[in-house]
Amino acid sequence: MESLLRERSFNIRTLMDFSHIDMSTREHLKNVYACLCICMLSAAAGAILQFHSAFPQIFVHASPFVGLGLFFWLMATPRNGRNDLKRLGILAAFALNIGLGLGPLLSTVIAINPSIIVTAFLGTSAIFLCFTLSALYSRNRTFLYLGGTLSSALCLLCLASLFNMFFQSVILFKIHVYLGLIVMCGFVLFDTQLIVEKCRHGDKDYVWHSVELFLDFVNIFRKLMIILAMNEKVRSVWFLLSLCELVSNVMTMQRVSLFWILQLPVTVGLFCLTVLRLSVFFCMQSLGSWKSLYAEQIRTVTRQKER
Repeated sequence: MESLLRERSFNIRTLMDFSHIDMSTREHLKNVYACLCICMLSAAAGAILQFHSAFPQIFVHASPFVGLGLFFWLMATPRNGRNDLKRLGILAAFALNIGLGLGPLLSTVIAINPSIIVTAFLGTSAIFLCFTLSALYSRNRTFLYLGGTLSSALCLLCLASLFNMFFQSVILFKIHVYLGLIVMCGFVLFDTQLIVEKCRHGDKDYVWHSVELFLDFVNIFRKLMIILAMNEKVRSVWFLLSLCELVSNVMTMQRVSLFWILQLPVTVGLFCLTVLRLSVFFCMQSLGSWKSLYAEQIRTVTRQKER
């Protein structure tokens, strides 16, 4: 029994054993998580700033559009080795804007129970840490196959949120929030392994890679805050929470906006082509039936004349 326990003894060093990841990738991950810390501090500063009474609230309302602009600006500024400080500045401004965008949701949650924010942050940190370690410990990168499924699920969730703005279904809203939390946890797995694989293939843009993880963290934080607020039995504020969740999903689409920019024209073209082909098919079927009917009438008239 003692020998069995010795063989199964737990060693804390095994938690930090990343020997299967090469040194260059580990250095890259250090830079990525350092940028992620900068994003967290900037977002916290933005969230605190929007509560200041002298701060213009127009910036809070315009944060989704400003965030998209900063997002595309960072995307259009590729790393060349000399513009790292500029891109870090854009990253910090983007994270600051995300913190400003959290203002309406934070105000609603504070009105319900201020302790929800601390609980949601600690829960988000624990979830993010666990899923990150799971992705890093996996040696065969099986989570990379989740990319297409997660992106499609995220787009469907955004459409469902827009749909629910008109029908105001509490059940659909709750299903949407819980499924959204599961999807964002899957994105942590996918993005972490994708960053590792990109680094192995020469892509060491740690600023852009930190954006993907930062959006994952923020959206898990949002989902947890909404879930905890709903569990406070305050039914009168669920619609305001749904409005905040809609803004959350619009900001979440930043992480798949390039996918949509590239795929949407193709999707629309394929849809139009499908509709055109179906229209031609039904027209041909209609013409064929009319021809058959006309031919049958001609045969009937011919037979009557012969008689």
